[in-house]
Amino acid sequence: MRSDNLHELPPGLPVPQDDGACDHLAGLALPKLALRSTAGRSIDLSALAGRSIVYCYPRTGRPDEESPAGWNEIPGARGCTPQSCAFRDHYRELRALGASNLFGLSTQDTDYQREAADRLHLPFELLSDRKLELASALKLPTFTMAGMTLIKRLTLIVRDGAIEHVFYPVFPPDRNAPDVIRWLKECVPGP
Repeated sequence: MRSDNLHELPPGLPVPQDDGACDHLAGLALPKLALRSTAGRSIDLSALAGRSIVYCYPRTGRPDEESPAGWNEIPGARGCTPQSCAFRDHYRELRALGASNLFGLSTQDTDYQREAADRLHLPFELLSDRKLELASALKLPTFTMAGMTLIKRLTLIVRDGAIEHVFYPVFPPDRNAPDVIRWLKECVPGP
C-alpha cells in the first residue's frame, strides 16, 4: 500500500510556471492519428465534430504502488487522480455546456489506464499516446522521470479538429475542470 493518499494533494507542492511551451498550440489543426482508448476503440481527435476537451496528465498512480522518488518535487507532476476525479464529478455540466467529448490522455498504455478508469469510475475514455505520436506532432511539453517520457499537465479545448484554447500550466490539478467550466461559460457564446 502507498504511504500517501492518491486522492489528495499534499501541501507545499511546487507550482509549475508558464514556460511558453504551449504558446504555439491555439489554432493548430490536430494531426490525423488513431489513439487507443480504454473502451477498446481507436479515436482520431482530428475527426471529431463539435467541441472536445482533452486533458493531458503525466501519469496516474496506483493505490498499491509508491510514486517514483522525487515525484512530488516536480512542478505540476502530482495530482492526476484529483484531476481525473474532478472531470468525472463535473462531466454532466461539461456536456451541458457543449462538450461533445471528454478524454483524458497520457503516455501510459491502455491496460494501465483501464485500471485507473475502472477504479475511479470515469464516465469518459482515457486515451493512450504511448508512442508519443500526438505529443510529437503537436510539440507538447514533456519531461522524463524514472525512464518514462511524460506529457506535462495541460488541457486542450478542441473544436472540429482544431485547438480552440489551451490551459497551461494547470495548477492545482483538481481546479482544472472548474476552470474549463468557467471558460466555457465566459468565453464561448454557445455549444
